Amino acid sequence: MKRNYSLLSLVLVFIISTIFSIDAFAGKKKVQLSASENDAEIYIDGKLMGKGQADVLILSNSCVTVKIEKVGFLDETISFCNKKGSATPPKTYYVEMTRDDAYDASIQTDIANIDIELKTTNSEEDAWKLISMIITSYFDVIEVTDRETGYLRTSWVIQTFKQNTIRTRIIVKLGDTDPLTYKVKLVSEESRNPGTSVKSDELYREWDRVLRKYGNIFDELQSRLSK
Repeated sequence: MKRNYSLLSLVLVFIISTIFSIDAFAGKKKVQLSASENDAEIYIDGKLMGKGQADVLILSNSCVTVKIEKVGFLDETISFCNKKGSATPPKTYYVEMTRDDAYDASIQTDIANIDIELKTTNSEEDAWKLISMIITSYFDVIEVTDRETGYLRTSWVIQTFKQNTIRTRIIVKLGDTDPLTYKVKLVSEESRNPGTSVKSDELYREWDRVLRKYGNIFDELQSRLSK
């Protein structure tokens, strides 16, 4: 008898869930979404559903989140709801994407966040003066400097953009004395959020781009140290 009741309960649960599913689909709404960039990736509730355009299905009494991404452009996030009391989703929706200001203010590079060796025939004193002079023309504040150990580190320089915060610093270490060699690292990091505190180390990660204003620092160091 108990077994019969259990079977009946399962049947009732199945029927009720089916009714609700049918009801949800019966009241569904569809939005034909398109972006200005035909290769922009469109994610619906975290799943890639198309490039440039996609149909957004919103079941009854539910909401969906659409995110549109393309390198060089700001991310766009839109929510559509199909609930009582909320605005009816439009049949079509067009997204005009905006250029990423952090991307446009930077350059792609393979020298960020790695040690670059710079050899020189200058004396240690002259080389150190030259390195310090060049670096202070790009960075206002030197956080640590020690000529005896051949170590120099600037303070972080921070720049905020619409959807990102970039922090940059340079580190110099003595690599060898014969020939005189220094290892220079341009540290470039991003937080992927605007207004991030420069002290929030846990929110930053390495960025494979460098702000344009620092793009020539290695060329200048190499050319002037080699003279």
